[in-house]
Amino acid sequence: MGITIGGLASGLPPNLVDQLVEAERAPIKNLEIKKDKIDIKLKLVNDLETKLRAIEGTIGTLASQKGFNDIKLESGDPNVVQGSVDPSMAPKGNWNVEVVELAQKAAAITNGFPDKDKTQVGVGYISFSTPDGEKEVYIDGASNTLEGVASKINGAGLGVKAAVINDRKDPDAPFKLMVSGDGMGDESKVEYPTLYFLDGDQDLYFDDEREARNGRIKMDGFEFEIGDNTVKDLIPGVVLDLKQANPGRSVNISVKENREVVNTKINEFVKTMNDALSFLQAQSKLDENTDTSKTLGGDSLVRGVESRLRRLIQDPQYGMGTGSINRLGQLGIEITRSGTLKLNEDKFNQTLAAQPDDVRRFFTGDGFNVGFIPSLRREISTLTNSAFGQVTMRKRSLEENIKRIDQSIANKERQMTRREEQLRNKFAKLEETMSGLKQQGAAVGAIGGGYAGPNLGGAKMS
Repeated sequence: MGITIGGLASGLPPNLVDQLVEAERAPIKNLEIKKDKIDIKLKLVNDLETKLRAIEGTIGTLASQKGFNDIKLESGDPNVVQGSVDPSMAPKGNWNVEVVELAQKAAAITNGFPDKDKTQVGVGYISFSTPDGEKEVYIDGASNTLEGVASKINGAGLGVKAAVINDRKDPDAPFKLMVSGDGMGDESKVEYPTLYFLDGDQDLYFDDEREARNGRIKMDGFEFEIGDNTVKDLIPGVVLDLKQANPGRSVNISVKENREVVNTKINEFVKTMNDALSFLQAQSKLDENTDTSKTLGGDSLVRGVESRLRRLIQDPQYGMGTGSINRLGQLGIEITRSGTLKLNEDKFNQTLAAQPDDVRRFFTGDGFNVGFIPSLRREISTLTNSAFGQVTMRKRSLEENIKRIDQSIANKERQMTRREEQLRNKFAKLEETMSGLKQQGAAVGAIGGGYAGPNLGGAKMS
């Protein structure tokens, strides 16, 4: 009969310590699973906050007294006159504008040259008579082509600009130098100019010139002289950009509400409100496939936010003065059976066209306490306020839970490191002890003529 010992001296599995450590890590894994679930809820709360802030962003710009009635300018003929408006200043109304004559810059153009950068005009100077007195531009041998002269004039800062023009009417000498004043009208007169050049390949002289002069327009039958083709001082808050003269024909200019902008903002409001409402409804939806660990279902936050939004949509606005509109439903914005909003654009546009002041009053109120937009801001602030908002407090609670779990995991990881070290030391000592016993058994067996000592490995005796 003999004793056999297999594997390690102890006969235990070589990865036994790893198995024990893995088993003792179960509480850490449970904490990690719990943290993952809280992380999911925190992300959902962050998503909700983003959707709530987006609601305010859509129509918040309409909250000023004039902000809701966005203003635009329309021209009966943009080829003759266009324009822009400052919504905070421009009055609504209609004006008839006749562009009798455009304002004109002072300008002069030279005779033609065969090229712009080879033929020399000579060495000398150009003398300009300007509102600031006589001004001269010296032309040396390094800059005495048409391009060189233009560059010198432009760099002199005299209130005039020069350019080389390609006039294809004369194919043999198409290049000409044109000099023009920076400003228009009588106050920007420049007397063009005197040329003094010697030793050029070709004479340079001004072939034609045009004086600066004021333009003329008629507004509602009254004629005015203008010093520029951009007119800023005829209608408060309106800039007219005159494109071409068209004497004898009036162009209607109207300043009115830009209803397309308002309509776009209302559509954006309905969309972002529906994003939030649909999100809230999805959290509370229950069916056989619902995993409540991945939603905010049952959370009081969902019920609280949805309740506030529904009250905002359905309840009347008080303190609106004489206005006849105090509910969104009167504007064609109503809650559907599915719990989201629907905008009847025809009804909204008709109401806006028929009662623009009442619509503005409903939305903007006094801009602070009364009106739909101030109420909307107040509700969003109550939910998302950084100190006491319901959404913010829920986020803070979840973040603190995650922080506590992280601390617990870190503590348990340190404990597991020490535990693993202890286990490995114990099993190392066990292996050492069992190895010694095995050696002793072998020695006894040798003395006893085949007796192998006690069975230390759990093997069968034979």
